[in-house]
Amino acid sequence: MTTTQTTDPTPWEPPLAGNDVEQLVGSLERMRATFRWKADGLDAAGLAARVGASSLTLGGLLKHLASCEDYTFTHKLRGEPIGPPWDATGWDGSNDWEFESAAHDSPETLYALFDDAVQRSRQRLADALDRGGLGQEVHASMPDGRHANLRRLVSDFVEEYARHSGHADLLREAIDGTVGEDPPDG
Repeated sequence: MTTTQTTDPTPWEPPLAGNDVEQLVGSLERMRATFRWKADGLDAAGLAARVGASSLTLGGLLKHLASCEDYTFTHKLRGEPIGPPWDATGWDGSNDWEFESAAHDSPETLYALFDDAVQRSRQRLADALDRGGLGQEVHASMPDGRHANLRRLVSDFVEEYARHSGHADLLREAIDGTVGEDPPDG
């Protein structure tokens, strides 16, 4: 008997007919993979490149999304401080700190910040889903005290990635001509 090992050439693709959790988490994973592909394999000059009058860089986006991963799936989800590595980074309290401070970080540091934050977030989201599904209340709330549910938290985060993946499209094309909607198969 011959066995054939199959591998999914597009592991970031959400299922065509999955349940709510599979679709929503699949959409988030697609956006993570697409963004990471757009930012992948660049040196310090590539990560610091800008387009036109904008100060936005792929390095800044990597650091920003890394901090958003930890903030969303630690503070907004559970109400806990985001902790390491962010508590030792010298954040100055400004809204643009991640974008500006990334210019002082090595490519290895920026990629590790992003990849490690995504791994932590995947685990925190999986744990939350095991505890109560998408309808459970999360820590994030409105000024009147109404709390969001996990579905809203993840939906908003997919939107965050979609916005910044569009920025990454423009930046990467200007750097080396790389274009495309999804990472190459494999």
